[in-house]
Formats: sequence, structure tokens, C-alpha cells
Amino acid sequence: MISVDNLSQSYAGVAALAPTTLAFAPGRTTVIIGPSGCGKTTLLRLVLGLIPAATGRVTVNDVTLGPDNADELRHAVGYVVQEGGLFPHLTAGQNVTLMARFLGWPMDRVESRCRELADLARIPPETLVRYPKDLSGGQRQRVAVMRALMLDPPVLLMDEPLGALDPMTRHALQTDLKEIFARLGKTVVLVTHDMHEAAHFAHEIVLMREGRIVQRGTLEDLLARPAEPFVTEFIRAQRADPRLAVA
Repeated sequence: MISVDNLSQSYAGVAALAPTTLAFAPGRTTVIIGPSGCGKTTLLRLVLGLIPAATGRVTVNDVTLGPDNADELRHAVGYVVQEGGLFPHLTAGQNVTLMARFLGWPMDRVESRCRELADLARIPPETLVRYPKDLSGGQRQRVAVMRALMLDPPVLLMDEPLGALDPMTRHALQTDLKEIFARLGKTVVLVTHDMHEAAHFAHEIVLMREGRIVQRGTLEDLLARPAEPFVTEFIRAQRADPRLAVA
């Protein structure tokens, strides 16, 4: 379980995130969506403790995030960023196993977990000896997912993980990720600006604008019961898709 209570942050007097209270359902996928600059990435970074909050608190598994326990609580949260964020001087396998080795896992456990994740992410074992520059964009993202799952965290945060991929690679990875989410039963929070992607993944959608939540609910809620005109405008701005048809 992960939740935020009255969480906010401002820069130069401008609210990047207005006071926000939100809980993410265990074992479900919540998609945070909105236009650029709406606060969705700020929210994700605050949840992970990468930037300090101006107000409010983050709770992970009933424990409040703070300076004294931030590193420990991050072990319960996997994090995937756009383009993978892999360390270029490490091989794919070394990227995946970095935290496990840092925490002193026995090598047989590290290797076993890496093999398990390679099978899950559909990465051939020989790929793991390559450096990030020698991998395709799709392979880098699969390796990044493996790294995020290495410690078997109950929560997975993903910040526009598919935005830089070509359409075919993106479609294939969307399909595989949805299967992984369903198989593992993780609590997933995924940030995107693409409503089609939100429709593909989400049990619940959180639509943001100018640092605040405009509406949250299922895709059907947003389509049939928009909280304000912006909801319909945002959906209509996306490319035509039968799932997103509005009157």
C-alpha cells in the first residue's frame, strides 16, 4: 500500500503540485496522465523521496517516508524511467543486479533471480553481457524493468517508460508489461501523457492539470461523467481510438 496525504511542492512561488491526497490500490495499476507540466512526474518523484515535499507525507506499507528511512523504503519500490536510465559503464546484467549485490545477496541467489527475471522480461541470457549502448531501445527498457523488479518490491513506479520507443516496439512492450503486471500482482503507478496507453494499462486513471487532480476513475467514468470540460477536451485531443470515442 502506498499513499500521499496533503503532498505538495512549489518552485519559485509556482505550484508544481497542489496539496494532493491519493491512495494507490494494492495489486492494481493506476495511470497518472495529463499534459506536460501538469505535475505528474513531480508527484512520482515526491512519492519516491527524490525531491523534498513542501507539505504532506508519503506512506509506504504503513510507514511514513522520511530522511531516516528513505533508502530502506525505496527497496520496497521499483522505479523505471524513460529510456531505461541504465548505467552506461555496466553491462545489462550488472545493471539488473546492482542493488542485490550492494545489499550482499549470495551470488547464487543473485544469478537465480536474474535468470527468473530474464525469462519474465523475454530477454535472452546473452543480451545481459552487453552494454546499454549495444542494446535496442526496447531491450534497454526490458532490462530497466528487470532492474526495478530485482528486489521483488511490492510497488512499481514507471515514469513514461515507453515514450521514446518506436510504435511497433512500444506496442510489443505494452503487451508484455500488461502480462507481467497481471502475473506478479504488483501495485503499479505509471505516468504517461498518452490516453491510449492509459486505457491499455489502467484499473484507475488519475487525470492532472496545472498541479492538481482534475478527475480520477475508470476510463468509462472519464468518458461518461467528465468532471469538467477539460476532461473531454483532453480525451478528444488524442488520436482517434474506438475505446476513446466521445459524443
